[in-house]
Amino acid sequence: MIRALLLAAVLVVMFAAPAAAHNVTAGADLRIAQTIAGAEVTLVIKGTSRVPGPLRIGVVAFERAAGLPVSLEVRSLTGGRTVKGVARAAADPEYAELRVEETGPHQLTLRAGDEVAVVPFRVLVDRGSAGDFLIYGGLFAAGLLLVGGLLTGAVSRRGPAMMLAAGAAAGVTVAAMVVVFEPMLPPGPPDGAAPTAQTQPAGGRPFAQARMETAPAGPAPGQEFTLRVDLTDGSTGRPVDDLVSHHEALAHVVVTSEDGRYFRHVHPLRTAAGRLEVRLRADRPGRYLVYAELEREDSGGQLLTGEFAVDGDPAGAATADLPAAVPELRPAVPVAGRPATIELPADGAVRPWLGMAGHLIVRSQDGSFLGHVHEMGTNGTRLRFTFSFPRPGRYLAWAQHATDGRIVTMPFTVDVAEPAG
Repeated sequence: MIRALLLAAVLVVMFAAPAAAHNVTAGADLRIAQTIAGAEVTLVIKGTSRVPGPLRIGVVAFERAAGLPVSLEVRSLTGGRTVKGVARAAADPEYAELRVEETGPHQLTLRAGDEVAVVPFRVLVDRGSAGDFLIYGGLFAAGLLLVGGLLTGAVSRRGPAMMLAAGAAAGVTVAAMVVVFEPMLPPGPPDGAAPTAQTQPAGGRPFAQARMETAPAGPAPGQEFTLRVDLTDGSTGRPVDDLVSHHEALAHVVVTSEDGRYFRHVHPLRTAAGRLEVRLRADRPGRYLVYAELEREDSGGQLLTGEFAVDGDPAGAATADLPAAVPELRPAVPVAGRPATIELPADGAVRPWLGMAGHLIVRSQDGSFLGHVHEMGTNGTRLRFTFSFPRPGRYLAWAQHATDGRIVTMPFTVDVAEPAG
């Protein structure tokens, strides 16, 4: 009996592989926001349950995206097989169904208008736990041994019968132990997961370094230009190509004019290894500030900053602004370093966007600080945020939420006081 129990413990340890990386989950949907063809969409790759089998891909429409056709091309990076399809963006999309033949690394190429994005992902299938093998194996062995014991006892061979009965009891014990202790063990990686050595390097990965530039280098007001972010590894200098989806995007990029009258919250396309691009237009000349929020696998989130200039004569610039929102503040004058509640009425029925009901982006007036928090979960007619302003002074703020067909942006300013004493 003791030997059987020890064997069970050894087998459990042998079969319990380290947990896969936090962004690898078999059966879960992968959602990635994209700003493409002048529209805001969310790409959805549905989780797969079997391979070979269907892979369903849809495009959820947000701003200026309803009806946008998106061509899809999925290629296995292991076997090279390529399948194609088309999805049309909609608030409640119909999913294109493509067939995949193997698990592991794949590449999805999206085309909308004349823009192309290349999204790496993995097809994962849950292989079942080692515990299942031990549970059913133990019960099966116990059943065989019990039948053998009964047959042996029937012919009056008590010694062997008792040994077989003891073996059956050991099998039941092993199964029972696994049922009790399996939830405490780390799950094994699904089929198609990256090797552990790649997903969990010793000490984690360093933060990414960013180079930001525009093409053309000095865009004119009203001219479309491409904002490009090139990411490199801080220790090797190689392109960073291991971004994980956080808040349903590979990267969140915020672009504001120095005076705050221009604001964009966009989600760039991955166009090559370590390269993110998004097309924009700026309506006035001057200095523009760029903030990129991203998360590198096994490295955590980080905020990268940059800037660019739009050429032209400031005297002839457009001056139209969005009407300022009037938030309800508690306290009425927030104090630096202390939580403040910011509440605004929603402009229409709220749809979840980027996994949240609403977003609040806060920038210090000089641009040295950017904060981003999420809505606290109200009833859908109002947005409520809690935020601690780090220093006294004036802050520029933008509250955002999604409705049917558009992203609503509500700009306002907040003056923050010094703490008393």
